[in-house]
Parts: sequence; structure tokens; C-alpha cells
Amino acid sequence: MRRGIAASALVASLALTATACGGSDDDSGKSDGPVTITWWDTSNATNEAPTYQALIKKFEAANKNVKVKYVNVPFDQAQNKFDTAAGAKGAPDVLRSEVGWTPAFAKKGFFLPLDGTEALADQAKFQPSLIKQAQYEGKTYGVPLVTDTLALVYNKALFKKAGITEAPRTWDELKADAAKVQTKAKVDGYWGSTQAYYAQTFLYGEGADTVDASAKKITVNSAAAKKGYATWLSTFSGKGLHKADTTADAYAHIQDAFVNGKVAAIIQGPWEITNFYKGSAFKDKSNLGIATVPAGSAGKAGAPTGGHNLSVYAGSDQAHQAAALKFVKFMTSAKSQEAIALKNSTLPTRDDAYTAQVKADPGIAGYQGVLAAAQPRPALPEYSSLWGPLDSELPKIAGGKESLDKGLSNAELAIAKLVPDFSK
Repeated sequence: MRRGIAASALVASLALTATACGGSDDDSGKSDGPVTITWWDTSNATNEAPTYQALIKKFEAANKNVKVKYVNVPFDQAQNKFDTAAGAKGAPDVLRSEVGWTPAFAKKGFFLPLDGTEALADQAKFQPSLIKQAQYEGKTYGVPLVTDTLALVYNKALFKKAGITEAPRTWDELKADAAKVQTKAKVDGYWGSTQAYYAQTFLYGEGADTVDASAKKITVNSAAAKKGYATWLSTFSGKGLHKADTTADAYAHIQDAFVNGKVAAIIQGPWEITNFYKGSAFKDKSNLGIATVPAGSAGKAGAPTGGHNLSVYAGSDQAHQAAALKFVKFMTSAKSQEAIALKNSTLPTRDDAYTAQVKADPGIAGYQGVLAAAQPRPALPEYSSLWGPLDSELPKIAGGKESLDKGLSNAELAIAKLVPDFSK
């Protein structure tokens, strides 16, 4: 999962500076004292982090010989920070690793294989596809904590005011509905994102992707991908379609407009469910509509399977790894996942965590219903990094600063440097 919301960089920086990682705490090496492990959590500091901090207290109460030093790291900074820290042998004992980061860090030798360990004792309880996403070259390097995908979320009241009775199934239908919302409700019907992760849904709609991992071929500039991006570009101009926001605060602008009823529909993930409910438009939770992202011209609809694993740093000593494995098992247990879902409205990764109480949350139930259309990422360590070049080019394209052809050509060249053994 990629998102644009992050905690204060200053606070995170100070916390990281003050945090001893990789089992380097002065008191943790004593044989007669508790082991202190460090956990870098990348969840939203305001909405999600308090739930994890509460679980840490429960874990420590049940495990007197282990202390957990909690550090919340902004999601958009965590990958680079961990990469740097692990390379310097100073990484945290546990990382909340985005599913795309897991194979990449495993390839570098930064993560401990978890097969046969306490952390994966309940492996059969987890959704098999999520376990597979945590693997690299046949070994498992993370335990799935939460999963997600993107969906079309919409304001049912605004749709009703516009005479729309069901969510659009195609992008053409969405554009037609957006015009109706503008006419009847006097607000924009749809506001799209220029972030590559969100634009990925348009590629899937054409049966395309940024690369064909099995054929080792870069496909971001293929005819099918270009058609998908052309559809994406078309959603920024037209009646009821909000123009592209290419500012650094675009994510927050789009989110704020949606939760306050200033736009009828956006593409978003379940990590924002709790924020939806805080907005004036969704005081009544039943007003939130959740549907599969619209299909492209190929008749296909889907979005990336996202989420986070808990991974253990391979550079920690044996005592810290043992404590970390115990902590990971606790945090990914059915009971903990249920607590996380009820507080944060995130999707559990194991079937026994979907209790009746969890499924009673309309947001969770709605997103659970679209998971079937989620598309797993290919087993390519570099895959998530391929969105980087597109995050640079897509705003330029959407903002009219360069053509679609030029932008995709630039992205293709940059991606070729990330996967040099792939052909164009």
C-alpha cells in the first residue's frame, strides 16, 4: 500500500535519532534483564498508531522479559530509512514492511527467513495469496499483518441526488455519472490521483502492467499500457471531473474534499476508513459506498493487492530475534488482528480474525467485497520501485507539462535502469 499521509517528519526524525536499533540498547544485553526490541511502525500516526501502542502494552504485560521500543516512521520515508539503517547494521528488530518492500529487502539479506519459526506457527490460518506475497525464492520473510486494495468510494447521498442508483462499472460510466453529479448536486463527481499506485488500476483495466515479470520485458510504454494511461488522463478534464492536482499536498486535498462532500467519488484504500467516518459527509456510516474500481476497455477491473507484513531484521542478535519472533506472533494473532480491525477499520489477513463484530463494520465489509478483484504483485523484488519513475512523470503529464508519449518514454528509460536485464 502506498499513501500520501505521513506523520510529522520532524517528530519522526527526532524519534529515529533517539532510537537504538538492531539490539544495541545498553540494558538489553544483560542476561538477567529484559530484552528491548525496536519496532518501526509505518502506520498513520494519528488514526492507526494508538491501536498498535495499546497492543504493545498488552504484549509487554504478558511477556515480562521483553520490552518494545515503538517508533512511528512516516510511510513515505520508511523504505529509504530502513535501507540505509540495515546497510549500516543499525536497523530496528521489527519492521512493518509494505508488501512490495518485503522481497526487495529479503533479496538484500536484511530480513530473517521465518519458515519454521514461532512467528509463522499459524501459517495455515493466513490467506495463502498473502503468504505468497511475503516470500522470496521459496522462503517466507514476513507475516501478513493487514491487507488492502483500492476501491471506488462514493457518497451515496450525492449519487442519489444525481439520480444514480448504482456505482459505475466502467470509466465511461463514471465520466457520465460525474457530469450528472455536477448538474444535479453542483459538486464534482470524481477527483482522480496522479500517483502511480492509483493509476495502476487503469493498466489492469487494459490487461497491462508496468512490466511483464515472467517475460522479463518492460511494458509501461506498450500499446495496452498507453491506452490505460490515456483513460487515466481523460478523467482530469470534462464536466464533473476535477482537474489534476499536482501539488505535494494533493492526497490531502482529495481526501478532504471527499469526506466533506465536495466531491462525490474518489479511488481510495481501506486505511482511510476511519478518516471517512470523521468527515461531515459520513457521520452516517451507511452513506459510504464502496465498489470495485471501474473496468477499462478490455472489460477488466482490478487494483493492486497491498498491505503490510511484520518482518524481523536479520542483523539482530539471537536474543533480539527470539523476542522479535514472539512479538510478531502476538501482533499477527487472530485476537490482535481483530482488535486492529475494530479500532482502525483495516482488513485482517487471516480468516479467523473476520469475526461477526469485525464484519459488522460497513467499511470493512465493503472492502472485503472488492478483494476478489485485487491483483497480486509479481514476484519481483524491484516491482514496487518501478512506480518511482511514474510518480515523477505522471504529474507532469496530468499537469500538461509533457505529452503522454514523452512521459511514458521517460518512465521506460528510468525503469530500464532499475531492471537492467529486462528488454523494452
